[in-house]
Amino acid sequence: MARKKKSALRNPQRQVDGDTFSLLCKALCHPARLKIIQYLKQVDQCLCGKIVDTLPLSQSTVSQHLKVLKEAGLIRGEIDGPRTCYCLNRETFGKFKKLAAEL
Repeated sequence: MARKKKSALRNPQRQVDGDTFSLLCKALCHPARLKIIQYLKQVDQCLCGKIVDTLPLSQSTVSQHLKVLKEAGLIRGEIDGPRTCYCLNRETFGKFKKLAAEL
């Protein structure tokens, strides 16, 4: 008798992982957000103003993209006086790579 494979619908953990992967992919699907990620990877930490200087976008648009990336857990933002310092969340990127490899 052959065993059936567990589908994501029958395995709640796989569904959670799929939901997480979808959220991360959605956050990364915009070209401006990819450029922000690439920049943060190069400098490992920066201020929002420096990110704005690297993109042909307004400060408010960059802030909105940073918010999406932060809500997805791909970046961290720490308030330093009147500025916010952003860096990559390497733990989340590790999880993303693992989920992508399991496709």
